[in-house]
Amino acid sequence: MINGKKVLGLIPARGGSKGLPGKNIKMLCGKPLIVWSIEKAKKSKYIDDLIVNTDSLEIADISKKNGADVPFIRPSELATDSASTFSVLEHTLNFYKNKNVFYDYLILLEPTSPLREDDDIDKMLLMLEEENENFDSIVSLGKVNEHPSIMKHFFEKKIFPFCPELVQTTRRQDNKPAYFPYGVAYIVKTNNLLIEKTFYTDRCTGYEIKRYQNYEIDDIYDFLCVEAVMRKEWNII
Repeated sequence: MINGKKVLGLIPARGGSKGLPGKNIKMLCGKPLIVWSIEKAKKSKYIDDLIVNTDSLEIADISKKNGADVPFIRPSELATDSASTFSVLEHTLNFYKNKNVFYDYLILLEPTSPLREDDDIDKMLLMLEEENENFDSIVSLGKVNEHPSIMKHFFEKKIFPFCPELVQTTRRQDNKPAYFPYGVAYIVKTNNLLIEKTFYTDRCTGYEIKRYQNYEIDDIYDFLCVEAVMRKEWNII
C-alpha cells in the first residue's frame, strides 16, 4: 500500500510470440525472461499483490515458482494478437471485483522490458502519488536517438520525410528531444483506467529512464542487445 491505497502489480505474458517464439520464458543471463520482472516487482515496498496474467500453463508454473501469483489462466479470446491490453486489464479487475477486492493503483510491467533498476517502480508510484491532484497516470520514457525529424518513408522506390511537418536539423543535438514509452512501468489510478481505457490518460506524466534501459525485446536482435547490456551494466558473468 501507499498512503492507504492498495496497489496491484500485473505482468502480462502471452504464450505465443511471432517475433521471438517463447520469448517470455527464454533464458536470459541465467533466468527465464519473465523472472527478471517478477524479481524487480518483488522489491517494491508498495505492491500489495503481484500477478502474472498468462494463457500459458508453462509460464504460469515458472511464475508461481518465482514468487508471483497466477489467479487464473487468461481466456483464449484475450490471448490473440488482436486482443487489446485494456481488455486484459479490464478482465483482471473484474475478476477481483467479483471477489470484492479493489485496487487504487494498477502497475503494468512488461516482461519484454527487463532493464529495470531496483527502485524504478517505487519512484514512479511515489511521483504519481505526490502529484495526485495533477496526474492520474505515469509512463516510463526513454529519450530516443533516431529522431522523428530524420526518419524516412520509402514508397515506390522513392524516399520521403516520414514527418514532413518537423524541421530537419543538421546536428542531432539541435533537435527537440523525442521520447519512446518503454515498458519499465505503466502506472494508473484504476478508476481512470476503467473510464479512459488507457494508461495515457488526459492527465498523464512521464518518468525518464536511463539510456541503457531503452530496449524492448521483440525479436532475437533485441534479445541479444539486452543480454549484452545486462552483462555490462549489472556485471553478470
